[in-house]
Amino acid sequence: MLVLSRKVGETIWIGEDVEIIISEVKGEQVKIGIRAPRSIDVIRGELRQDVSTSNTESVINNLDVFKNNKD
Repeated sequence: MLVLSRKVGETIWIGEDVEIIISEVKGEQVKIGIRAPRSIDVIRGELRQDVSTSNTESVINNLDVFKNNKD
C-alpha cells in the first residue's frame, strides 16, 4: 500500500486517466474529488462490500430455488 500526505488542492494521479483531488480536510474527515473516464466505475468501499454481500446472498437464494425445483 502506498500512503501519501496531501494538502487541500493537491492531487494524486492513478495511471494516465484518474486524478484524485483533495478538496477539504476537516478534523478526521477528508473530502476528495475524483476525475475519471466514465468507463471506470468509482464506488465507495462500504457500498462495494454491501453489493458483494448482496450478490452472494442472491446467488445462494437462486441455488436454493434451483435445488427445490429439481425435487
